[in-house]
Amino acid sequence: MRRAWCFGAGVAMAFAAVAATSGEAVAADEDSAMPDFLGRSLWRVFTTLDHRTRLDVHDVSGRDRRVLWPPSWQVCTQHPSTGVVLDRRATAVIGVVKKGETCPSKVTSARR
Repeated sequence: MRRAWCFGAGVAMAFAAVAATSGEAVAADEDSAMPDFLGRSLWRVFTTLDHRTRLDVHDVSGRDRRVLWPPSWQVCTQHPSTGVVLDRRATAVIGVVKKGETCPSKVTSARR
């Protein structure tokens, strides 16, 4: 008798888990719009975009530095521009400089 109750509870929990994950899968399939990251911390880009979105981050100061610690960098350029719908195949290109530095004038005039 006790085994039957455990089996019934296990089946009910399994169905609940399947129902919950199927709802999440539908929500995850929806495309999202690109937010405005200009002037913000690079860390916000990493925490805001979906984990499946590919990112290409590069230093636009001309020094070709590696971006190792995202909280210490600020966004100067972004592609695609704000409001463009990102699908699963999209790659976001983010141009950054160290916090406290100004974005180069060429980069500022060519912001996307």
